[in-house]
Amino acid sequence: MVSFEELLASSDIISIHSPLNDKTKNLITMREMKLMKSSAVIVNLGSGGIVNERDLATAVDEGIIAGAAVVVFEKEPLPSDHPYLVMNYPERILLTPHVGWASIQARSRLAGMIVENIKSIL
Repeated sequence: MVSFEELLASSDIISIHSPLNDKTKNLITMREMKLMKSSAVIVNLGSGGIVNERDLATAVDEGIIAGAAVVVFEKEPLPSDHPYLVMNYPERILLTPHVGWASIQARSRLAGMIVENIKSIL
C-alpha cells in the first residue's frame, strides 16, 4: 500500500467520488496539488468542498497541475466572481452541472414515481 502523498505524486489522474464529511473536507488543497505531477488532472465527481476550489483554480491557472474537471461545487450556482470563473486560462478547467443522472429515461422514471406517489395519497 502506498501513502496518500505517494499516490498523489505518482498519479496522472486523481478522480474523486467521495461524500463530503469531516475527514474529506479540504482533502485536496494547494499542499496536495504541489505534490502532484505538473501533467496531472483532478476530476471531482464526489462533493463540493473536498477539493479546495480557490486552490484548484490557482493550481490549474499557474500550471502546478495540467487541468481539472468539476461537476460539484461548494455553493451553487457559482457566483460571478468565483475563482473558477475568473481564471486566466479557463480552457484548462471543465465545469459542468451535476446532472449525470438526468437522462431522458431517468427523468421519465422520476415523473412516473411522482405520479404514483401523488395517486397513493389521494
